[in-house]
Amino acid sequence: MQPDGVIMRNGAPVPVDEARPEIGWLNTDLFGAPVGRDYMVALLKSPALRWVQSAAAGFEKPIFAEVVRKGAILTTNHSHSIGISEYVLSTVLDHFQRGPDRRKAQAEHRWAPTPYREVAGSNWLIIGFGSIGQDVARRARAFGATVVGVRRSASVHPLADVTVSPEQIATFLPEADVVVMSLPLSSGSVDMVDAKFLAAMKAASVFVNVGRGGLVDEAALLEALDRGRPERAILDVFRTEPLQPDSRFWQHPRVTLTPHASPMGSGLSARSDALFLDNLGRFLNGETLVNAVSASEVLAGSDLNIQP
Repeated sequence: MQPDGVIMRNGAPVPVDEARPEIGWLNTDLFGAPVGRDYMVALLKSPALRWVQSAAAGFEKPIFAEVVRKGAILTTNHSHSIGISEYVLSTVLDHFQRGPDRRKAQAEHRWAPTPYREVAGSNWLIIGFGSIGQDVARRARAFGATVVGVRRSASVHPLADVTVSPEQIATFLPEADVVVMSLPLSSGSVDMVDAKFLAAMKAASVFVNVGRGGLVDEAALLEALDRGRPERAILDVFRTEPLQPDSRFWQHPRVTLTPHASPMGSGLSARSDALFLDNLGRFLNGETLVNAVSASEVLAGSDLNIQP
């Protein structure tokens, strides 16, 4: 497919209705690219479509529902977890280490030794203990943090000091110095972080959302930040993206904000390509694909009708 959306085969253009692709690779180059829509149209028009590999971890966007309704397999990508986990650690560390104060002192040529909080001995509550949550736990524990992992199966996990079910969040929330949201959006997780959740947080705690914007009641979060609990919100995802220019989040003194960029590490594309190539070999050999998502899960997510 050319940058203008024209499909070429053996040097000649092919009408989209005749392309009939069997496999789609929605790689990172397509995200935000003008040709992305043309690419998806070509896939959805194909009666031969059998499998689509996405470079995204989530699958709640309506386009994925259309893929599985055609009877094609959808596989997702967890290659983001390394970059996202480094983002979480770096932003939390910057807050704990009082990075803005240090940079201000340097800019003012002021010799001002700055006491800071240590990650060692802190308590982390990671809600969504899949690939991303586990990589965050791996790095936080290397700094000496205690980790409580929240997942549907509360079985023991080597990267968590304790694993609990979502029903037990309220028990551990008041003791958490850092709360990380790294779970997908579903009918059971929409607005999980509401006024009651936020009121139960520790006074000096840090709230991090690298999951989906729909996990959070944003009005309730702003009110909680105005009251100083949590002390800091690190937000990479929002209910409406791009974030509206007049949103209070842009200039709130207790917010660190990034434009859904936490996965964009230097190794993401190579890891994603390696996953696709591995799955391509499996597909051609009739083997089980890695990270396949059931059609029922995809369709349930698409019915939420809210932005990720």
